[in-house]
Amino acid sequence: METYQKHNSSLSTTHKHAQTKFVDISGVKFAYRELGQDTGVPVIFLNHLTGNLDTYDPRIVDGIAAKRRIITLDNRGVGASEGTTPGTVAAMARDAVAFIRALGFEQVDLLGFSLGGFITQVIVQEEPQLIRKIVLAGTGPAGGVGIDKVTSITLRDIAKGILTFKDPKYYLFFTRTSNGRKAARQFLKRLKERTHNRDKATSLKAISSQLKAITAWGQQKPSDLSGILHPALVVNGETDKMILSSNSVDLAQRLPNAELILYPDAGHGGLSQYHEAFVEKVLEFFER
Repeated sequence: METYQKHNSSLSTTHKHAQTKFVDISGVKFAYRELGQDTGVPVIFLNHLTGNLDTYDPRIVDGIAAKRRIITLDNRGVGASEGTTPGTVAAMARDAVAFIRALGFEQVDLLGFSLGGFITQVIVQEEPQLIRKIVLAGTGPAGGVGIDKVTSITLRDIAKGILTFKDPKYYLFFTRTSNGRKAARQFLKRLKERTHNRDKATSLKAISSQLKAITAWGQQKPSDLSGILHPALVVNGETDKMILSSNSVDLAQRLPNAELILYPDAGHGGLSQYHEAFVEKVLEFFER
């Protein structure tokens, strides 16, 4: 395992220029980027289905990094990270925990989006002392309504994207209203701002394993989350078709210390459509 060296000054200030680094965990190299302020409890970002280091929204990363230390991660087998992507959320969570410990952190905050939100829930239950606060965006509890249908929804919109020459996230993450289409175009444009040292595309094999894990999560019996006493911020668009918004409501009700925000006229990517409000709320939540 590589020794992680802590810094004594501010890290890279923008997602666009952050250096891609690697840490070796039991012979497998994990890719990550860090930026922001080298003080306080770091925030670990856990990404969505197909997501790599270049699909984290730059406005969200940069906005939170203005006051906090941010670590964005490619989990095992995703993007530039080595290894084979696990087929279960629990195994993905174990990898994320190993990564956090490899970097030498005693406690972190987690920001999990979609699949990353599933992983966050497992981590906070399995390693409660390692986590201070959690943000759960566009996600739901195990056994949540319709989560086992994510594969069919995803494949349909991938096909639609191919036919219309658009990124599938244009359809998957945003509503088809004028506001939603505008937000989709702006978001996808932001993802292209970084032009150097871009991450590897997530392989079809990795995506297949992720979809297997998501389906199994949706088919699980509902989890008892009453033991998660950590402060939690649950966020979604009010019309999410990937992880139905009702799952976010259900998740917030299951967590004893949760706050819920549903953004109007927004879907799965509501956090990006309302990125300014989201960043402001997350910073207030972390600093509270």
